[in-house]
Amino acid sequence: MEILNLTSLFSIALTLIYGFLVLYFIRGWHRLIYFNPQKSDPKTRVSIIVAARNEEENINKTIDDLIAQHYPQALTEIIIIDDHSTDKTAEIVLSYADRNVKLIKLNEDRALNSYKKKAIQTAIGTCSGDLIITTDADCRMGPDWLITIVGLYEEKNYKMISSPVAYFQEKSFFERLQALEFLYLIGLGASTIGNRKPSTCNGANLAYEKNTFYEVGGFQGIDDLASGDDELLLHKIAAKYPDKIGFLKNRNAIVYTHAKETLGDFIQQRKRWASKSTRYKNKAIIVLGVLIWIFNLSILSNFVTGLFIPGFLTLVFYQLLFKMVVETLFLWDVTGFAKRRSLLILMPVLNVLHIIYMVYIGIAGNSGKYNWKGRMVK
Repeated sequence: MEILNLTSLFSIALTLIYGFLVLYFIRGWHRLIYFNPQKSDPKTRVSIIVAARNEEENINKTIDDLIAQHYPQALTEIIIIDDHSTDKTAEIVLSYADRNVKLIKLNEDRALNSYKKKAIQTAIGTCSGDLIITTDADCRMGPDWLITIVGLYEEKNYKMISSPVAYFQEKSFFERLQALEFLYLIGLGASTIGNRKPSTCNGANLAYEKNTFYEVGGFQGIDDLASGDDELLLHKIAAKYPDKIGFLKNRNAIVYTHAKETLGDFIQQRKRWASKSTRYKNKAIIVLGVLIWIFNLSILSNFVTGLFIPGFLTLVFYQLLFKMVVETLFLWDVTGFAKRRSLLILMPVLNVLHIIYMVYIGIAGNSGKYNWKGRMVK
């Protein structure tokens, strides 16, 4: 009984801490004002950079969306970097040569651990834009995407702008679960920017000044890690310009991509994302991640213990209930912004599965290698 009481006190403390963290995220999200761009003539020259590897099934749709942007063509540069594709990706890109789309082919003859950073850095070294915008070769965006980003940049003079990413066209229950969980991640990153404590962003929809990129040393110091072209660069820029990081809260700025079709692909993706945490220099972000991981571990541990000592199952029930309530409060606003509030019906299932996922990825993502684009990296 004494063990149960001590564990209960510890679990309650962790649960309350997690609750305060989620309330902090809610506060950060609400501090972000929905951006309504002023109608004006943009003046910023932009370079859109897309790293692509074996994307013959998607790249033409992405390029078509980029070409269709409501932004002056004279101020727009589109650069696709072919990362050693073995399919027709480069051939498809070349077919757009007469439509202001440039192709750069990586010719690295030695193995790298971070081909994507190399691709982006190569493109930045040749581009003419003052504002760099990165997206992925399997993403879709509306025609006002670019002008909305530039509108915020010209109005606020941010050094870096993180913009929203969402899944769409889900074909299965598993993909819809991912869509909801991914909105939680995007909302979390946005909220930390709203709280002026930037922690996460997504390279599928990221903008930053070229001069600022070079000012912080680009990817130097993080170029040996396969992932991190987004978050680790965010941390470098935020360290120098803590008040110059913005999140673009506008639906026209949303970039859409697809969830992973299989559990294996999903795990590999999340291991890649989690691997970046080993290089965080901001201790507050590390502490935040560890606290969330320990909270989820406590629920899982209490459940396993409850199989032998029934009293622990009651504790698990209240932890799960509390977790679902506070997370639903947070996601109510985020899913409303993305117009995906119907996904909240999946919260009871996601609430349970997310615990197992968090505990596993917290370990697996910080150890060993993972597969990315047909390569084993770390």
